[in-house]
Amino acid sequence: MKKLLKIVLWSLLGIVLVLGVALGLFVYKVKNGFPVSYETEKPAISFPPNQAAVLVFSKTTGYRHSESIEASKPVFSEMGKRNNWFVYATEEGGVFNAGQLRQFKAVVFNNSTGRVLNDEQQEALRQYVEAGGTLLGIHGAGDDSHHWPWYEQNLVGARFSHHPLNPQLQKTDVYTEPTADSTLTQNLSPSWSQEDEWYVFFSQPKEMKILSYINGDKIIPNGNLLWIKDKNFGMGKYHPVAWYRTVGKGKTFYTSMGHTAAVWQNADFVRLVENALRWSVR
Repeated sequence: MKKLLKIVLWSLLGIVLVLGVALGLFVYKVKNGFPVSYETEKPAISFPPNQAAVLVFSKTTGYRHSESIEASKPVFSEMGKRNNWFVYATEEGGVFNAGQLRQFKAVVFNNSTGRVLNDEQQEALRQYVEAGGTLLGIHGAGDDSHHWPWYEQNLVGARFSHHPLNPQLQKTDVYTEPTADSTLTQNLSPSWSQEDEWYVFFSQPKEMKILSYINGDKIIPNGNLLWIKDKNFGMGKYHPVAWYRTVGKGKTFYTSMGHTAAVWQNADFVRLVENALRWSVR
């Protein structure tokens, strides 16, 4: 009997240790991304004449929003058809070189997480934006897994803290700032309902112009989990969820919305992203 009890106890301890290691690895991946090799080979791209080119980049080394990324692909394709854009979608970082980047009007980090570019590629993207290009980020592109100060300052403008956990997805109203750039607000509803994973940042985005916001008092922002006990806070009543700015001669746009596949069926969210691309290529 004692032998059986020891076996059971050791088995339980083993399970706890395995689960602990698995959870630790998951948290590390979410916060840092797993080390990967960087693609450096330039892809062969035939840029059609008389079409603005848009690069949609969905590479991840951190948490992967697989369903949202997959759901977004046909939506970006349809946007391209509606607006006569050439949409080039890839997860290969070799395209981030000065020669090819300058042929794109906009680069979209489509739920891209973790460190996805090497030093030279990051520098090429920085120079591209500051010389007149546009960088757009969707949801996971604004989490804290990127570890790139220029990127955080100029795309996100704030440091990511957490997202709600109980419940993780919450439905609330999204409001449009009437004073935002008219290209960004064109045909956008004054407010609409959306279920999403609402990111909480440590501060309001700095040096940014707000396009959309929610009432932060209408959601449960608590992100506490197990030993993490300091994430029971939100951003207050005025909780921005989409913003933009100029960077040198270029521009950036970010929305913290976009966690699920369902958002890509929400006409207002799609219009917000499409307007951001129109604002980029004008």
